[in-house]
Amino acid sequence: MEIILHLGAHRTATTSFQHYMRANAAALAAQGFGYWGPDVTREGILTGVIPLPGGDSAARQMDRARGRIALRLAQARKAGLRRIVVSDENMIGAARRNLRQGRLYDGAGERMARFAHAFDGRISRVAVSIRGQDAWWSSALAYGVARGHRLPEAGDLDRLITVNRHWREVIGDMACALPGVDLVVLPHERHGSRPEDLLHHMTGLPEVPHHAARVWLNRAPDLAALRRAVAARGGDAGLLPEGEGRWQPFDQYQKQALQEAYADDLFWLMAGADGLARLIEETGPNEAGKHPPDGRTTRGQDNGIEERRLA
Repeated sequence: MEIILHLGAHRTATTSFQHYMRANAAALAAQGFGYWGPDVTREGILTGVIPLPGGDSAARQMDRARGRIALRLAQARKAGLRRIVVSDENMIGAARRNLRQGRLYDGAGERMARFAHAFDGRISRVAVSIRGQDAWWSSALAYGVARGHRLPEAGDLDRLITVNRHWREVIGDMACALPGVDLVVLPHERHGSRPEDLLHHMTGLPEVPHHAARVWLNRAPDLAALRRAVAARGGDAGLLPEGEGRWQPFDQYQKQALQEAYADDLFWLMAGADGLARLIEETGPNEAGKHPPDGRTTRGQDNGIEERRLA
């Protein structure tokens, strides 16, 4: 039984991909593919992979999780399934933890090592969707504020700019934790609105279903929603900017710094990522290469561009 993990770094795109997978579960099962989304992963099967405080030891919790996973995989195999796609954005770490730490998926390597052990070495591929840091942090902050996180101050935003942890470090940690696993990186800007494209690159299926491929769910709360949320808990909604639409907490210079950091990440990926990962740039049935286009070897301006929890 082969396991493929999907780790989405954009909540809306991940939720939409999960809806797409559920809508096409029967068609995929006919091709030997099963699907575990949050309705499976957050109902106990993975509990203990990341140890919970109190009660049993971490080793005992892991042993019990491994047993549950093995039993579920045996049932899938008996049903004729050969591969399982597992999609849960919290496997790599929760966005709220990133906000508390002010760092992008700190501990991702340790988490992935534990999941590799829990699945008994069956993980063959991990597809991780990345997104520009300015947009990623803006979205994470919007969700956080809507759910009770305080509005960020200037110093909080500055720390997000100066911290030396970007997608390159996250991917490097994951690759070290998953030796021999095919690590595929899909930029949200190219693939986020195309769940069928994500599935193709994750599985290699030449023909993928297209039903429910353009449903866009769980958008980040806009300024109006944030004002209501802050006011409802007695906060000063006037600290949010005027206007409507998406909240942009960063100023021009902060946003530019985050965009430049993402451009560096993408250039590293295009240059081969030190052999640690494969970048999929293009949509459609053919995968893009791993090297900069047109023979360029230097980065220039035109290359820039929790409800229920999984423990």
